[in-house]
Amino acid sequence: MPLHSHVSRLRAVALALALLGALPIAGASAQSADAIRAAATREKQPLLDTMRDLVNIESGSSDYEGVTRIGELIGGRLRALGGEVAFLPPAADMPRFQNTPARIANSVVARFRGRGTARILLLAHMDTVYQRGMLAQQPFRVEGDRAWGLGIADDKHGVAVVLHTLAMLKALGIDRYGLITVFISPDEEVASPGERAQITAAAAEHDVTFSFEGAGAEDSVRLATMGIELAVLTVKGRASHAGVAPEKGLNALYELSHQMLQMRDLSNPATGVKVNWTLSNAGSVANAIPADAKAIADMRAVRLSDLDAVKAEMQRRIRNQLVPGTTVTLAFEEFFPPMPVREQSRRAAEFARRAYAEIGKTLVVSDEPNGGGTDAAFAAMKTQGAVLEGFGLKGFGAHSNDAEYVEVSSIEPRLFLITRLIAAVASGELPVGGR
Repeated sequence: MPLHSHVSRLRAVALALALLGALPIAGASAQSADAIRAAATREKQPLLDTMRDLVNIESGSSDYEGVTRIGELIGGRLRALGGEVAFLPPAADMPRFQNTPARIANSVVARFRGRGTARILLLAHMDTVYQRGMLAQQPFRVEGDRAWGLGIADDKHGVAVVLHTLAMLKALGIDRYGLITVFISPDEEVASPGERAQITAAAAEHDVTFSFEGAGAEDSVRLATMGIELAVLTVKGRASHAGVAPEKGLNALYELSHQMLQMRDLSNPATGVKVNWTLSNAGSVANAIPADAKAIADMRAVRLSDLDAVKAEMQRRIRNQLVPGTTVTLAFEEFFPPMPVREQSRRAAEFARRAYAEIGKTLVVSDEPNGGGTDAAFAAMKTQGAVLEGFGLKGFGAHSNDAEYVEVSSIEPRLFLITRLIAAVASGELPVGGR
């Protein structure tokens, strides 16, 4: 037989072997998807039970006792799953804002070590916006497809999804990752002053970050989040008797009102900039010209440059005063930086979209922020890896007193999605990295 015939035959055999070798891989992948789906079904009721336990502990950001208590519960659950658990105190040099609690509870950090190399960070938070005693207005309950409860949508369901994803990984024997780190923060609702730098540092040491805020109503994951800052407007005037000598005073309330009114038009829907004055106070008694007044504006933008432009314009406008002699100052507090869309995140999200389709579901991949800022933005600051937000459940009513719920029917598909992604990262099916 001529040499070229031998070569052709060898090539044909090699091709056939390659094709045969591909078949078991495809079969194993499909079997794995089925196994993950079955595990998600088994975790549905346990996850509901976990949400009940978490909701029943009130944990407003300023409730040190409550946040500590829920943190101990979460830490115990993570330790039972095999994690190396640590309670991380807030940074000594943390920033302090208008709404920073006097005392911040510890973050819960757990590490799960596998036999591979990929490093995965999972983020959620255990604090809420509510004051102690408000749970009675919306206790945990399940009605039809809705599980209700104060704080359930933001973000106690996210903590529960993390816990039961880890339970699924353990049950399925998925351990080809190098490290999974779970970081549960205690003060995200007040801009994470205690551990923002710690989240940034942790993410820089991981190949991919998945954050567990809710999926919203559209079954999505998000590639971008809003930047959030506060503008703190302060006016100093002069007090005087409101009846005997009002003309001797310098009315700080008048000046504050003038300043807010001349800065009421800074929002720009075309660029996503939002500026809203949300808090104000002035004076101390009804019969005195107020000497002090203060207002706070909530400012949000998709791009840091837009926030900088708004701040520069505000500083320009405060020079136009109504009451001569008053002193007007403007300060800014940086809550969350914007998280812009990153190409590495887009690639991971595209894989997630295909993985969701394996169970007949459509995943919405959103390039646009939903208006909120999250810890994912701190994670994205120094890492070269993908950072994706919104791996929690579908839900509605975050920050409301009596309308907060998650959709029970979203539990199984969302558990499937994140477990499938972690398995893909661990096996190398979904390449990540950049450290």
